[in-house]
Amino acid sequence: MQTGLIIEAAEQYVAKQYQDRPHPNLVYHNLEHTKLVVAAAQQIAAHYRLEDNDLLVVYVACWFHDLGYLAGETKMHEEKGAEMAREFLNVQQIPENVQQQVVGCIMATKMPQNPQNLLEEIVCDADLFHLGTKDFKERSRLLRQEMELTWGKEIPGATWNAGSLRLQESHHYFTAYCKALLQQQKEENIAKLKSKLDKQEEKAHKKEKAAAKKEGHALPLADNGSPAAIKEEKKGKEEKKKDKEPKPGRGVETMFRTTSTNHIRLSSMADSKAHIMISVNSIIISVILGVLFRRLEDYPNLIIPAFIFLLTGVLTIIFSVLATRPNINVGKFTKADIDSKKTNLLFFGNFHQMSLEEYTWGMTEMMKDNEYVYGSMIQDIYHLGVVLGKKYKQLRIAYNIFMFGLIISVLAFLIAALFFPVKN
Repeated sequence: MQTGLIIEAAEQYVAKQYQDRPHPNLVYHNLEHTKLVVAAAQQIAAHYRLEDNDLLVVYVACWFHDLGYLAGETKMHEEKGAEMAREFLNVQQIPENVQQQVVGCIMATKMPQNPQNLLEEIVCDADLFHLGTKDFKERSRLLRQEMELTWGKEIPGATWNAGSLRLQESHHYFTAYCKALLQQQKEENIAKLKSKLDKQEEKAHKKEKAAAKKEGHALPLADNGSPAAIKEEKKGKEEKKKDKEPKPGRGVETMFRTTSTNHIRLSSMADSKAHIMISVNSIIISVILGVLFRRLEDYPNLIIPAFIFLLTGVLTIIFSVLATRPNINVGKFTKADIDSKKTNLLFFGNFHQMSLEEYTWGMTEMMKDNEYVYGSMIQDIYHLGVVLGKKYKQLRIAYNIFMFGLIISVLAFLIAALFFPVKN
């Protein structure tokens, strides 16, 4: 089964369906949206390094997940899309188990989303990827336009924004990758929606007051400057001020991501250098033990140089191994550690002995608290730096031993050969 060819065939099939069956009302659920979903799925799948069969399931599901709209289906478009995907896969002679997975991924996108495995989670997160991006506003505008065209009536701005806010607040990403990548921007989008709604409600309230004043109606007690009203207004202003407090932005996240990547790259470079030293000195020791030591009876003057050379190789290997030797922690955490924010769940050494359910609970609790998340990132980068410092220090010692030991060994061989020649 050639995965790439089948995925390409799916893309061509879906594109032709949109070309042959144009639907002017679908300004959101169109080919552009499908391509965006596929691109998002590709990004998420690359993080999880999916195998070919899994990639096939994810990509085909993404291409077909909204194709049911072309058949005039709105509420049941997932079922129709799954049916069309099955027909396509049958023509491609794809095994039944793969077809079932594709159908499962498409059906998992039905609101409210309910994925049961990683592949379904990836497709669900890809489908609503825009909720956590800066494109959310534009994509929301297109969806509103499509619904107005479909229903044949205008949707008030306040009503639409309230619905969008409910969607944002009720939705959550399923993959850890999307949670880490998109959550911050998603929260910013929610804050903007709330601010917009507040302005719309305030504007509507002013209109009501103006209309009531014009008609000579008495204003409510809350608008008459009573102490209770003043206190309530002051409380509302304080809450809005609190909501507007600056939060770590994308620049901070980029800084964390870049720093962490650089640390990991430096660690990989150190490991490579250590492996080179281990390989080179292992060869040297093998030559000394296998060849030179057999001739020491005939050349006793080379005993000391050979010993220096051997000692150099052994010490270099020891420090190179120390530089690459991993340290393993206990690998367990408790509820108290999470509550007190004492454990860093971004480092495998703190959770490798825990079950998936316990780790998932811990990560969920951590992600509820931005301070805890960023604190864990800081800890992670700090400990990576400490390990790097120790690793490069031991690696420097290994290189120094090798360099000076090699020089001394060569000089010792020259002195032995020139000033203490063996007499036949």
